[in-house]
Amino acid sequence: MKTNYQVRQASHPQDVKNYDTTRLREHFLIETLFVEDEVNMVYTLYDRLIVGGAMPVKEQLELANIDPLKAQFFLHRRELGIVNVGGAGTVTVDNTVYELDYKEALYVGQGDRKLIFASKDASKPAHFYFNSAPAHTNYPDKKITKENAIVVELGAPTTCNHRILNKLIVREILPTCQLQMGMTELQTGSVWNTMPPHVHDRRMEAYFYFEVPQDQAVCHFMGEIKETRHIWLRNEQAVISPVWSIHSAAATASYTFIWGMGGENLDYGDMDTCKPTDLR
Repeated sequence: MKTNYQVRQASHPQDVKNYDTTRLREHFLIETLFVEDEVNMVYTLYDRLIVGGAMPVKEQLELANIDPLKAQFFLHRRELGIVNVGGAGTVTVDNTVYELDYKEALYVGQGDRKLIFASKDASKPAHFYFNSAPAHTNYPDKKITKENAIVVELGAPTTCNHRILNKLIVREILPTCQLQMGMTELQTGSVWNTMPPHVHDRRMEAYFYFEVPQDQAVCHFMGEIKETRHIWLRNEQAVISPVWSIHSAAATASYTFIWGMGGENLDYGDMDTCKPTDLR
């Protein structure tokens, strides 16, 4: 087993105006999340969210503490949200085993706890995508399936943004300290997500794109409303979205993405929208 991590510093929006493509990708794109028998993560100083992936194949993988957390256990002062985007697998929290199939989620509360990722079939390994945020107290663990989710239909085929939003880890379903996660599925023929775009100063966000065909790509738009930038992504890659940045995307085919948020506000609807015609 191997655990890899990076620490990403926050960037001022005035500085980002001067970033070229390479520097934008270095600061905001997370290219590699799933490697056989590895846990990979990025610790961003935007609200101290951790974005990671675990792919157990030949062995079980422990969610080990990383040095920047200065704690004996990864979850000592953190809560965790997991969504399985691969084959069937299990997440063992202390002595409790949770089975997670494709697109099923698990919330794990804060505490000095041991967590193990495993796949049921090495030929079809689980891909556990996770977000973790600082937590002040322990809330109960909870598995969330699509049947338990709050499902909202958004957009329309005429605007190429017909999509199904599945709220998975939100306060209407379970208590959390600050973490929120959900999954948005673009419908056939639609390619735009989060349109019209918005910002929310009270919490940052990370987008993880999957179900992107191997020969296709996603163009993620970020930056200030009057000073936008873009980053191209492939399947199973993620992007960090600062509080001052819009987050929207279009792709060359339909796809699905997982959004995760950390910050001071648990109100999903607390956002400042802008018109598409206001973008620059």
